[in-house]
Amino acid sequence: MGCGNGTVVTEFVLLGFSGFESLQVPLFCGVLCIYLVTLLGNSLIILLTLADPTLHSLMYFFLRHFSMVEILYTTTIVPRMLVDLLSSCPTIPPASCFTQLYFFALFGIAECCLLTVMAYDCYAAICWPLHYTTLMNRGACVSMVGTSLMGINTGTTHSICIFTLPFYGANTIHHFLCDILPVLRLASASTFWGEVGNLAVTIAFIVTPFLLIMASYACILITTSQGRQKIFSTCSSHLFVVMLFFGTGTVAYRRPWSDASQDMEQILAFFYTVVTPMFNPFVHTLRNKEVTGAMRRLVKRHLWSL
Repeated sequence: MGCGNGTVVTEFVLLGFSGFESLQVPLFCGVLCIYLVTLLGNSLIILLTLADPTLHSLMYFFLRHFSMVEILYTTTIVPRMLVDLLSSCPTIPPASCFTQLYFFALFGIAECCLLTVMAYDCYAAICWPLHYTTLMNRGACVSMVGTSLMGINTGTTHSICIFTLPFYGANTIHHFLCDILPVLRLASASTFWGEVGNLAVTIAFIVTPFLLIMASYACILITTSQGRQKIFSTCSSHLFVVMLFFGTGTVAYRRPWSDASQDMEQILAFFYTVVTPMFNPFVHTLRNKEVTGAMRRLVKRHLWSL
């Protein structure tokens, strides 16, 4: 562990929520419950969209892939977080920190891309119903889902740029995960290119997708007199997830680097890494008659088979 200014950092300390020692056990129980609900809920969506023929439309094709990414995204963060909540001094080696940052960026970018694709699907279905099958043919859909893999190159490049920086002395990360900004704060050399990369990733995969999603919904409202009603009847669940995910993510990554903002940064990160994936199954099932109907049919089928 780095103690002096000239000592190479061999492990990082994830400070996380260690300042709330009396709340660590309740936090552990709460996070564990949220994680289990996330896994079960998103797994149920995947199962239903595969098993029920009525859920084989493109909307549920995208939703199934989004649920898969949600599981992978939250699994990158939460198991490690649970272990750290029970540890008096949670540490992580640089290699593990690099791995977590890489997959966090990879699946985060995949989520942003899939949310954008789902918004375009709503736009095409509502504004161009006669051309929908042409616009959303199988090849186009596979290509759209494939765009979510752009995070592989982006995450690799960005993670390498950060972890090729020297780290001496200070090794305490004021966060519960190895996120870009908290790690950059500890670098012992110029972080200019790391900051440029973070800005580029934020613009390309957070700001731009969010603007495209808002443009899609704006077009729906403008091009059809019934657009507002159709948005709330068919796409409200998607819009809710978009606002929660992009809202907290954008605020977190645009906040100034200051000690006063680090606690708020963790709270915002907690929402878009832990809480938001839990909401996905609820907002896409409770108000969706097709999904609830498929759930009832699945339960009846298994009950009759017993």
